[in-house]
Amino acid sequence: MQFQTPRGTRDFLPEEMIKREYVINTIKNVFIRFGFDPLETPVFEEFKLLSKKSGEDIKKQIYEFKDKSGRDLGLRFDLTVPMARVIANNPQLPKPFKRYAIAPVWRYEEVSAGRKREFYQCDVDIVGSVSMEADVEIMTTAVECFKDLGFRDFKVKVSDRKVLEGFIELIKKKIEPEMKLEFSSAEIFRIIDKLEKIGVDEVEKELKKLGLNEKQTEKLVEVILVKGNYDSVLRKGKDLLKGIKIAEEGLKELEEIWKYSKIYGIDKYLVLDYSMARGIDYYTGPIFETEVRGYEKYGSIASGGRYDNLIETFGGRPTPATGISLGIERIIEILSDGKKFNLEKTKVKLFVASVSEELKKDAVKIALDLRKQGISCQVDLMNRSLGKQFEFADSLGIPFVLVVGKEELKKNVYKLKDMKKKSEREVKLDQIQKLIS
Repeated sequence: MQFQTPRGTRDFLPEEMIKREYVINTIKNVFIRFGFDPLETPVFEEFKLLSKKSGEDIKKQIYEFKDKSGRDLGLRFDLTVPMARVIANNPQLPKPFKRYAIAPVWRYEEVSAGRKREFYQCDVDIVGSVSMEADVEIMTTAVECFKDLGFRDFKVKVSDRKVLEGFIELIKKKIEPEMKLEFSSAEIFRIIDKLEKIGVDEVEKELKKLGLNEKQTEKLVEVILVKGNYDSVLRKGKDLLKGIKIAEEGLKELEEIWKYSKIYGIDKYLVLDYSMARGIDYYTGPIFETEVRGYEKYGSIASGGRYDNLIETFGGRPTPATGISLGIERIIEILSDGKKFNLEKTKVKLFVASVSEELKKDAVKIALDLRKQGISCQVDLMNRSLGKQFEFADSLGIPFVLVVGKEELKKNVYKLKDMKKKSEREVKLDQIQKLIS
C-alpha cells in the first residue's frame, strides 16, 4: 500500500525547498531590517480562542479536534490570534511591540492554484500604536519584501472597515429607513469580500438573499465600486458619507495613511478600493491587500489590517495593533510562473571524488577540512567508480568535483572540474574557497 499526503498538503523535495528558503530568507531579512523581532507560538490552541473573533467562514475552516483528555483544540488558522493571546498574557512588554513570525497555518478550504490547506505565512505586527504611521510602516515592510523578491508591478489595495460600516449605515438611513435589517455588518462584509471571486451579479444575489432589497443592493454596490486614483476615491467617499460619524473616522484614517505613504515613499503602490472588505471579523479600521498585476488569478499575496479590539477580547488591556501576512505559497507560484527563479538545484558546492577505494580516507579528510572552511561538500558513500561519482554529482546539480588520486596527494595539487562549463584546472586546497564561491 502506498501512502499519499493528505489533501491540501505537499512534500517539498530539495529543489523546491531551496526556492522556499530563498523566499523566506529574503522576507525575513527585510523584517529584521525594519526592526521586528521573532516570536513563536504553538501550532494548536484552544478552539474557544481560535473561534472567538474569526468569523463564521473561518470558524468552519479550523481543523478542530479533542486531545486525549477531551480538551477542545484546533490548529491555528493564522498567526495573529496566537500573537494577540501572547500580548494579552504579557502586558509588561514595551510598546510598540514589533514582532515577526514565519510558520505554517491550516485551513480546511477548497484546494486550488495558490491555495492549500497547509501553508506558510510570514507576519509582521506592530502593537501599541494608534497612529496610522504604524499601518504605513507595516505596508512599507511588505512593499520592500516584494521589491527584494523582484516584483515591480504590484498594487496595495487599501480600505477601512469603518468606511464600510458607514456605507451600511447609509443604505439603512437613506434607502427605505423604515425597513428593519435583520443581519450583521460582518455578514455583509463577507459577501462584499467575494466580489473579485464571484463578480458583481453574484454579490448582488447574495446581498438580496441576506435581506437587502433592490434599491439597497444597487446603492451599496454602486458605492463600493467607486474607482479612480487614491485622492479622487477619498473625495468621493467624503461626499457620499458626509455626516455619518463612523465613516468620517475611517476616511480620516485613510487620509492619514495617504499622508504617511508619501513620507515612506510607497504612495505610488497604493490603490483605495472600497470593495475590499477582508473576511475576518477582528479587523476594526484600515485593511490592505497586495496583488501582482498580470497574476490576479492567484489572488492576494499579502493581506492584513488594524485590529484594535482583539487583544482586549482575549482578556488583555485595550491595546491597538496592526499587521500584515505574506502568503509564501502564492509568492512562490507567481515567481515560478514568471520564471523569476534562477537558483541552483542543490546547496552542495563541491563533490570530493576518490579515484579508488583505498584513497577514500584521504577524500574524507579533505572534505572534513573543506567543511571547516565553510564549504558545503559531499563524498562518495556508495563505493562508486570515479565515472559514476561524476554522474551522481551531475545528477544533483553539484557545480564542482574535486578529484583525489595518488598523484594529486603527492603534489598537493588536485583536479577541480567545473560541471557546467565542462572545464578542468589544477588547484591547491587553499584556492578552492575563492574559485567556487
